[in-house]
Order: sequence, then C-alpha cells, then structure tokens
Amino acid sequence: MIISPWRLSDRFDPAALPLADRHYNRRKPGSPQFVPPGRCLVLLAEDRTALWVTSAPFAQYVRHAWPGAWVNTLFRNEGGGLSSDLIRHAVAHTRDRWRQVPDLGMVTFVDASKIRSANPGCCYRKAGFRHVGFTQGGLHVFQMLPADMPPPAAVPGSQASMFDLGGEAA
Repeated sequence: MIISPWRLSDRFDPAALPLADRHYNRRKPGSPQFVPPGRCLVLLAEDRTALWVTSAPFAQYVRHAWPGAWVNTLFRNEGGGLSSDLIRHAVAHTRDRWRQVPDLGMVTFVDASKIRSANPGCCYRKAGFRHVGFTQGGLHVFQMLPADMPPPAAVPGSQASMFDLGGEAA
C-alpha cells in the first residue's frame, strides 16, 4: 500500500499559496485566501509539490448541474508522484473528514484549453472518475460516485475534529 503524501493545510496556508497561484483557475494570484466560500478540506503534500482542495460549497454559490456534490476546486501536482494516486488519497481523506458522502459524490471541472494534455482529465479517469459531460461554459466534468470512492482514510498526522465528522457546514 502506498502511504499518502498529504498533510492537512488550510485556505490561508502561505506554504500552499505558490502552488495555488500557479493553478489555471486562480482568479487573484497573491491574495492570501485561495479557496471558495463554504466548507473545505485543503491538503498539501509533505514535500510541498502538490495541492488539493475539496469544497462543499454553500447552495447559493452553486452554478452547475451537480448541486450537493463535493467539488475538487483545485488540484496541482508538480512533484514526482502519480496524480491518480494523489487524487485517490485525497478522496479517501475527504471521506474520512466528512462521513456523509453526497449522493452525487464528487465532481471536478477541467478546462482543456488551459492544460498541456491531449487527454483532458486523464489522471481523474485513472483515479476512478468518469467523464459525465460539459458545463455551459465548455469545461469537462468528471464525477466519482460514492460506490466508486476509496474507503475513508485519515490524513497522516491528523486528529479528528468534532466539528469535521458530522458533515455539517462549518
């Protein structure tokens, strides 16, 4: 079994900011917060070469056809690890943090025009996500349903918080 490289971080972590600033969907590079409103799980690789954000957006901010789904709003891997492995670990950590998995699971949106791959979302497919369509703006949508998710796994070095386990918005 591969040990997860992820460690808990937060939406204001200055160590994560350079990776967030290099992600193509970053709206205001340099601003101290890089996560949308709502509940979030921010993971930074121990060696600081990868960053992941799972968001559970407030209903008023949802503008897509998968309301209620967790959203992977940011994933950047500049290290040597396989992106698909990092993604599966991040999903397992999200499941551990928020025990009530939404019926629509998790989605992510990929802008094919902003990446260097001829196969947009390949790493998500290898991790178990399925291409389920496009947004109105033309982004690829990938979804992982609860049945396809890895089992919950605690983030290495973390402790459970009584505020994170119940699934309520924080």
